[in-house]
Amino acid sequence: MATTILRKTALTIAAAAATAGGIAGPAIAAQATPGVQASAVVQADRKSGERELNVRYEAQPNFYYCGPAAARNALSVQGKNIDVDAMAKEMRTTEAGTDSINDITPVLNKQTGKDVYKSVEVPGTRADDKQTDKLRDDVVRTIDEGRAVVANIAGTATDTDGVVHSFEGGHYISVVGYRDGGETVTIADSANPAQASYRMSIDTLADWIATRGYSATS
Repeated sequence: MATTILRKTALTIAAAAATAGGIAGPAIAAQATPGVQASAVVQADRKSGERELNVRYEAQPNFYYCGPAAARNALSVQGKNIDVDAMAKEMRTTEAGTDSINDITPVLNKQTGKDVYKSVEVPGTRADDKQTDKLRDDVVRTIDEGRAVVANIAGTATDTDGVVHSFEGGHYISVVGYRDGGETVTIADSANPAQASYRMSIDTLADWIATRGYSATS
């Protein structure tokens, strides 16, 4: 399943009640079989303002592993293949989910290098222009370095194909590509292998992250 093939079937996910960390709804977990492969075509010409990283995609094996699964997918772009159960243990993931992005960042650094990743909070119910600009810069820089961003999101957002993605209880995703200089980003989503990849505007993503945070290289 290639992340260059963007799914156009509308999907609204009714998430289970969750803690601040977020979990994907059980209805999706029933379909989320691990081991589904998704690779992206690398667009390395930075002058064109776009780049996508190769993702060895796996869906999350249950409704509360979105944090470990997002981190696993993010690290796969560096050629790493870390066991998702081991990640869940390190992140102290429970059936209530993974508490916050601050539980993701140390695991990314352990696998990538000391202090490579930093947690960035986006307080407020909507991202302001400064926060959105920082997110764009962080996404472009991180991906240009050959790494992926992990974001903790909550609520409902619409991708560039008009498909609705709803995680009212919270969720984690990986950002693995960008185009138009970062105005549009490519997301790898572990919740449903039928929608392993989709694109979203940076403004929409920033508002989706609002009240939570993301992990990117500093």
